[in-house]
Amino acid sequence: MKLTKVETFRIRPRWLLLRLETDDGLIGWGEPVVEGRAATTQACIHELEPYLLGADPRNVEDIWQTIYRGGFYRGGPVLTSALSGIDQALWDIKGKALGVPVHELLGGRVREKMEVYSWIDSDTPEICAKSALEKKAQGFRNIKMLGTGRIGWINDSRAITGLLEKVQAVRDAAGPDFGIAIDFHGRAHQGTAKTLLKELEPLKPLFVEEPVLVENIDVFERLHRFTSIPLATGERNYTRWGFKDLLERGCVDIIQPDLSHAGGISEVRRIAAMAEAYDVALAPHCPLGPVALAACLQVDFACVNACIQEQSIGMAYNKGQEIGDYLRDKSVFQYRDGFVSLLRGPGLGLEVDEDKVRAMEEPDLAWKNPVFRLDDGCVTEW
Repeated sequence: MKLTKVETFRIRPRWLLLRLETDDGLIGWGEPVVEGRAATTQACIHELEPYLLGADPRNVEDIWQTIYRGGFYRGGPVLTSALSGIDQALWDIKGKALGVPVHELLGGRVREKMEVYSWIDSDTPEICAKSALEKKAQGFRNIKMLGTGRIGWINDSRAITGLLEKVQAVRDAAGPDFGIAIDFHGRAHQGTAKTLLKELEPLKPLFVEEPVLVENIDVFERLHRFTSIPLATGERNYTRWGFKDLLERGCVDIIQPDLSHAGGISEVRRIAAMAEAYDVALAPHCPLGPVALAACLQVDFACVNACIQEQSIGMAYNKGQEIGDYLRDKSVFQYRDGFVSLLRGPGLGLEVDEDKVRAMEEPDLAWKNPVFRLDDGCVTEW
């Protein structure tokens, strides 16, 4: 079996899909994208074609290592995201060739279903409460919400008060056992993050994500000692070497590698095993499309420390396009009581609607994230 064709498709809302084809007609799908840098990642995929064309796709590990180690300069968001999507597509082909889902090739399932959480709108306390109740009525037991908007370097009482009011509204509406995860998006800095975490403790969040930028690992370490709230991070870390220091320092409770950024199925399986050795939970980051979610779930089903899975249905980013829109069988990701059932189909466990993908392709699609500025005009974290 040999790889004979590499294709990429930019589709709404902000996704990039990869299609690999073999000489015997098998198709593998991956989702390699850096949000806001899709064109750059797409170019990287095609620059890596010489490592793919003519190779046996069943040799997943050899191809992974060749791409990673074959370049003198390695790692980072673009190169590793390209490798991630390639890795997903290779596992998809291998599973299809053997007629089994990927989790069977990773050692077999450790669970029959995986708990997921849903994002809620969080513009005001009233909207937060209403959105949380809607998700609870749909069977979700956990939600995630943004912590703050623009925030400066020192304590911002308006931002702190606003967040507390929103979280309190969700807690009052949904009850004491409802999980509330809060994503700071790396927007806060050390001084404000300490105040936010202290004030949030009585509300018992499920976890706080990226209270500060992960590159400030020494600050992350101090915050971890300072608070009783579980801290999560990892969406902007790449490969096992990007998680090594976090785990060794003991400054994270939940790691969130992204299957489309951190190195794909192969690498996140290794990262999960590293985390298990440090008694750290796995909750893959996934605000992306159907292929990325399927890849996440294949790892979740094979990892005992996987605790909860992000998914993008209903996210503000999607704007009319949902993950089921590009699938032949939309019921694959049908949630029941806040869980998604074991994916039993071969490969990644889903069938991409190739005709729909080709029809919806937008070669010049260029989603960009907003640029935040403080009141004085200084740029700040988004």
